[in-house]
Amino acid sequence: MQHPVKATEEDDLSKEDYEKKRQDNIHKLIIFLESDNLTSRWKAAEILGNMHAKEALEPLIKALLDEYVDVSWIAAKSLGKLGDKRATLPLIDCLDSEEQWLRKGAATGLGMLKDTRAVVPLIGLLEDDKTKVRIAAIKALVLIGDERARGPIIRCLNDKEITVKVEAVGALVTFGGEEVLKVLKEYLADPDIGEKADWAIKRIESRDEPGS
Repeated sequence: MQHPVKATEEDDLSKEDYEKKRQDNIHKLIIFLESDNLTSRWKAAEILGNMHAKEALEPLIKALLDEYVDVSWIAAKSLGKLGDKRATLPLIDCLDSEEQWLRKGAATGLGMLKDTRAVVPLIGLLEDDKTKVRIAAIKALVLIGDERARGPIIRCLNDKEITVKVEAVGALVTFGGEEVLKVLKEYLADPDIGEKADWAIKRIESRDEPGS
C-alpha cells in the first residue's frame, strides 16, 4: 500500500505554493491518524515525523494511545523527530507501557529530544526485561549525554546479553574519563567484549591526548 499522502517535491512550485501544499499534506496526514485503516494510521505517523511537522505535535501525542502498538511506537519515534520538548512527559509515561515496542519507541523519541528530564526514567529502563528496549535506552542516554548515565551504563557491562554489553562499551566512549578507562581495562580479557573494550580504550585515550 502506498503512503496515505506523499510529501510534495518542490520542483516548479513557488515557495508560497510549496508551503501551502505542505500544509495541505500535513492536514490530510493528521486526518489519516484517525483512519479506521491501521496501515494508514501508522504510515501517517511515520510521514509526519519524517516531515518534521510540528503542527502534528498534539495529534501524535494522542496517537501514543492508539489501540495498536504498530501506530503508537511509530508515533513515539516521530515525536522525537519533531524536536518539541512538550512531547517529553507523554513519552516518559510510555516507558511504563506493557508493550515493549512502545517502550522502545518512547526511548528512541526521548533520545532525539535530548531532554534531561528523561535521564532518570531512561536509566530505569536499563533494567527492562527486553534486550532491544535496554539497547534503546542506552542509545537514548548517549544522545542526551548527561553524566548521571555513566555509572548505570557501566553496570550494563555485566548484562546477560552480549548485544547489550557491546552497546554499553560503545556508549562509554562518549562519556570517557578515568573511571571509564579503568573499568574497561578490567574487561580486556572478557570473551564477549574484550576486543570491543580494547577498541574503546584506544578511542578514549586518543581523543583525550593533548592537542587532539
